[in-house]
Amino acid sequence: MNVIMVIASYLIFFNLLGLILMGIDKHNARKKIWRIPESTLFSVAFFGGSLGTTIGMFLFHHKTRHWYFLYGMPLILFLQLALCYYLTHASLNITIL
Repeated sequence: MNVIMVIASYLIFFNLLGLILMGIDKHNARKKIWRIPESTLFSVAFFGGSLGTTIGMFLFHHKTRHWYFLYGMPLILFLQLALCYYLTHASLNITIL
């Protein structure tokens, strides 16, 4: 398995996880039962699931009234996309002493 497949699998996993967690948390909110902590939702987004979490937020109309979700999730996504762009377009010269 090459590196690209590992990275793609990782991102697919975390984005699906973020989407599913948003759906579960919305369902639990309607039923007034145990909720997924907001820190968990942000952690999943931070570790690569920002696209899935953001899509889930708008798809399920969940957490859209909280400014830190409304601006935070897209900001995490933007920063991750900027990092990917930088890593793919920058000439990285790594030297070991």
